[in-house]
Amino acid sequence: MAARDRILDAAAQVMHDQGLAASTTREIARAAGYSEATLYKHFADKQDIFLSVLRERLPRLDDVAGLVGQRTVAANLEQIVGRLLRFYYASFPIAASIFSQPGLLASHRDTLAARGAGPRHPVQGVADYLSGEQAQGRVAEDTDVAAVAALLAGAAFQQAFFANFEGRTEPDESGDWPARLVAAAGFTG
Repeated sequence: MAARDRILDAAAQVMHDQGLAASTTREIARAAGYSEATLYKHFADKQDIFLSVLRERLPRLDDVAGLVGQRTVAANLEQIVGRLLRFYYASFPIAASIFSQPGLLASHRDTLAARGAGPRHPVQGVADYLSGEQAQGRVAEDTDVAAVAALLAGAAFQQAFFANFEGRTEPDESGDWPARLVAAAGFTG
């Protein structure tokens, strides 16, 4: 396995176990079996490692635009909501700790903004997907795609929070939750 992959695997585990706030590059390097200097050959800083963990070790969210015009809108939204649910479920143990340290949160917020990342991006991805479907006439022209995206992503976020809080090993025990949510938002078939 390449050094970068070992570092990301170790970082994902350390961040999951300790949270982002308590995870150090020293601990990540030790868990990966490398020196901190090796980490910095592959990543600019801890934020870079964190973003790489989110992008490369958690469920993918970035390719929803490729769903435009495929299958049904409802089926696509169910897939997207399922991805959001799994992403949020996996990211909660990693990211929640930053809220306990205001200085770290401010620094994290600034770093993410400078890198064009942040928690609004998944919601924007859903809105962009819906806008694409709207342009093809598959979503009603008067649909407020930003509001629908916020509702779907917010509900997935909330369900993932509940699952983590309740200590569940899976984010959705019922299995049909994404379909129920999408139907409740007015998308069927």
